[in-house]
Amino acid sequence: MAKEFLSDDFLLHSDAARTLYHDYARAMPIYDYHCHLPVADIANNTRFENLTQVWLYGDHYKWRAMRTNGVNERFCTGDASDWEKFEQWAATVPYCMRNPLYHWTHLELKRYFGVTDLLSPKTARAIYDQCNEKLDTSEYSVHGLMRSMNVALTCTTEDPLDSLNHHAALAASDFDIAVHTAWRPDRGMAAENVEALNAWIDRLAELTDTDIRDFASYLQALHVRHTYFHDHGCRLSDHGLETAHAADYTRAQVDALFVQIRQGKSLTLPEQDLFKSAMMVEFALMDADRGWVQQLHMGALRNNNTRLFGQLGPDTGFDSIGDFDVAHKLSRFLDRLDQTNQLPKTILYNLNPRDNALLATMIGNFQDGSVAGKMQLGSGWWFLDQKDGMEDQMRVLSSLGLLSRFVGMLTDSRSFLSYPRHEYFRRILCNLIGQDVDQGELPNDLPWLGQMVKDICFNNAKAYFPMTLKSQ
Repeated sequence: MAKEFLSDDFLLHSDAARTLYHDYARAMPIYDYHCHLPVADIANNTRFENLTQVWLYGDHYKWRAMRTNGVNERFCTGDASDWEKFEQWAATVPYCMRNPLYHWTHLELKRYFGVTDLLSPKTARAIYDQCNEKLDTSEYSVHGLMRSMNVALTCTTEDPLDSLNHHAALAASDFDIAVHTAWRPDRGMAAENVEALNAWIDRLAELTDTDIRDFASYLQALHVRHTYFHDHGCRLSDHGLETAHAADYTRAQVDALFVQIRQGKSLTLPEQDLFKSAMMVEFALMDADRGWVQQLHMGALRNNNTRLFGQLGPDTGFDSIGDFDVAHKLSRFLDRLDQTNQLPKTILYNLNPRDNALLATMIGNFQDGSVAGKMQLGSGWWFLDQKDGMEDQMRVLSSLGLLSRFVGMLTDSRSFLSYPRHEYFRRILCNLIGQDVDQGELPNDLPWLGQMVKDICFNNAKAYFPMTLKSQ
């Protein structure tokens, strides 16, 4: 007999799984330690005019599906009306069967708006109007949307040159959800484009009132901004990398390369790698000095479509999984920091599923007993933040590390309707453990396993990250 779609026991296929989710996981707050939400909307408590604005704007996951379904770009990122864009998304959803977008779409409609009808061309207008009516109320402002999902903390991602004015305003406000920033210094080591790097350095110089002529003054200015971020509550960094950089270098070599950069001279590929290797170390040392967590997101092959990248820019749905050399470089990078006991807490994310076991064994090399789970295998990320990807990540971590010390899920999203991804993760986690109980591979000790589930859902992250909640 077919089960009901999206029932209370969605994805929960055993009694143990159902108990673990409903009695332990479900009520846990959300600690969303990595996302790309526009912090201005949180500070301004934005109210969106319609469902398209809160749901489709900036969502390249949906744009990729729409393009695949034959939808013209005008209805993805173009000048079509908001209703026309929603109409095209509604026409695409029925063709998303077995894609995680199908689950997420209906979870989000149900959890935020109480919509239980399946989205399709037949239901699109009624669903659009019903959701828009609710979005027109104060309960559906950004703050209301976040509160409705029991969010305790969210952490956005900002460039070192960001003013952090919105974060300062939120910290001083009576908004009861903690909003922190993460330091994303990728542009400060992007030596493949010397012109853009120099423009960024010039802005850094102006912002810090520093005459940046050599590498030492560059590091000095970066330390000023790192301190500024720390003073504004930042406690973690985030780096988007194809792979780690770990070339051998001397300070004299880096000094010479920096002069070359400031003179506007392009670097060869080996020179770029050398400069990036030095910058990775310097950024990690800053994090270690202040007790931050560093996150390395590795494996994305970005901006593959030259024509559409030229028209639309980055983060518009033309990135894919890459197959970069990871192990040797990453080992050398981490070991260089560990040799002087300056390796910060680190979370490693892979986009290529082949690298799950690689990273799971790599983190074991640098666990030092100083803190439980110091080195983390990050949750299924981007193309892997779906059922198969999450299960694979947790199976590998269980086999080669300690799942019980895992800091859990994050949204990595630009949408305020993405928090049900935590529910999705929690159901998958509980089903995975419950399956083992059913098969006699784990003891039927639900209080112990339930505490483990609660830890993975919230407690581990709260203990691991040195960020404060508004209630603390």
